Amino acid sequence: MASSSRIDPSTAAEIDRLAIAVAKDPRSKEFLPLADEYIKVGMWQEAAGVLEDGLKAYPGFVTAMAALGRVYDQLGQPVKAKAILEDVVRQRPDNLRAHRILAKLYHAEGNADLALLSCTAILNANPFDEEAASVKRSITGAPDNAPAAKREKKRIVTEPRPDTAKAAAPVTPAPEPSVSTSSMASEPVTETLGRPTPDLPVVKHTAAIARLEAWLRTIQAQRVH
Repeated sequence: MASSSRIDPSTAAEIDRLAIAVAKDPRSKEFLPLADEYIKVGMWQEAAGVLEDGLKAYPGFVTAMAALGRVYDQLGQPVKAKAILEDVVRQRPDNLRAHRILAKLYHAEGNADLALLSCTAILNANPFDEEAASVKRSITGAPDNAPAAKREKKRIVTEPRPDTAKAAAPVTPAPEPSVSTSSMASEPVTETLGRPTPDLPVVKHTAAIARLEAWLRTIQAQRVH
């Protein structure tokens, strides 16, 4: 039974209830919650005994094995802790609690390769796990960084790339100068009657001039009458 001098009455009552259930039925799975209650109050030796007995009834119960490995580690029994936790990760390679303790145990005994494997398994699942990152840095010699929880997220500022040319403004073609149709008319060959343009040779035609003069006199005569 739990000692009320070490723990609060409500927790002591819960431990007593679970202990009675396990005592009545050695195959009861209440052994695992009972071990958890012992662990919460630091009763590691009692937790180890309950877990060992429970695993006799349920060998291969991975959750109970991982809990017992943690208890062995707390009791200063690294050999037992490592053996059972290695069995855990063989069955459940994604058991991060087992990897966390194994990384510490491997690192303590100088087995860097296995310690890195456990750290990598943890960091693959959670890249910001500072405990695993710290162990990894101590092995690889990488420079220490601030804890992940204290890292400030940098604001991402989107700036135009210097090598990106600005889009050229559309160039509106200059309108073609309008041309008056009158300017396209042919230049007169003669500017004044009887005055040839410089480009044409002077042609004297007596008969044509005489006819023209006669025609002019006829018109003038008609205006007088």
